[in-house]
Amino acid sequence: MAEPEPKKPRILLAGATGYIGRAVAAELRVRGYPVTAIVRERPSVDRPDAAVTEETLRGLDQEAIELTDPEETVRRLESLPFDAVVSCIASRNGVGADAWAVDYRANLNLLAAAKRRGVRHFVLLSAICVQRPKLAFQQAKLAFEKELMASGLRYSIVRPTAFFKSLAGQVRRVQQGKPFLLFGDGSNTACKPIGERDLARYLVDCLQQSSLHNRVLPIGGPGNAITPRQQGELLFELAELPPRFRSVPVAMFDVALALLAPPALVFSRVKAKAELARIGRYYATESMLLWDEDRQVYDADATPAYGEDSLRAFYTRVLREGLSGQSLGDHGVF
Repeated sequence: MAEPEPKKPRILLAGATGYIGRAVAAELRVRGYPVTAIVRERPSVDRPDAAVTEETLRGLDQEAIELTDPEETVRRLESLPFDAVVSCIASRNGVGADAWAVDYRANLNLLAAAKRRGVRHFVLLSAICVQRPKLAFQQAKLAFEKELMASGLRYSIVRPTAFFKSLAGQVRRVQQGKPFLLFGDGSNTACKPIGERDLARYLVDCLQQSSLHNRVLPIGGPGNAITPRQQGELLFELAELPPRFRSVPVAMFDVALALLAPPALVFSRVKAKAELARIGRYYATESMLLWDEDRQVYDADATPAYGEDSLRAFYTRVLREGLSGQSLGDHGVF
């Protein structure tokens, strides 16, 4: 007589209505984990991806908790059963105050509640760009990573490269016959993009595989690294259109920052715009690959690859079906 499978631990999933959080919720359900999904607020019917979100969360226990409030977080989570945490929460735009409130403080509140409950494992979705921190959200993510590593809990810190979604901002431009915009000649940066399903599988693997415990885990998608120019060439090929490119100088960010600097000292909205300009400049000049500190270079070959979903297949799908379920939100600005 076959022995029954061991009971799977209950997972507390934070950020369940986000782009990656939805995919993680679906993967946990496929693998048979009981899940309590923590959301900032109940999904709004006004959101363009509301239908996708509702479908993903159907059948899961849901709790709307303001994780930036430490007292509410601890109080609400004291009564919820969970054995491990997967946190996919992230600030919406990466700007200073929001980044520290969410990427650092909300995760810290979640960690405190988990420790009070005696939870053993915390899986964190971070980002590969924290390797070379120059921005507020990177500093906030790194600060929490340090807290998690020092917490005594078993941890898995996952640092993915670019998401497919973040490379979809110019799909409509190409379909409309407009040129693909490049910073410089479009070959000074590269990434190994990863799809949301593959990243979700990897995050859930962290719950199961001891080789992924107590480690910082940079991860990219399958295949070779790709530059922005190569992304544009691929899009035009799949759209069956002649390639058209327009170069935008990186110096435009420097000009914008110089103009914004004086009023940013006085006005918070201008300060936020300046931070967005710094974020834009960062992504225009830095690769989303593993950084080799000794050689001071990004190393595509050393960047781990995982999964099966390709950028070609993703572009083919969104060119045919549109960007439903791929709401760009604040990524659209880039």
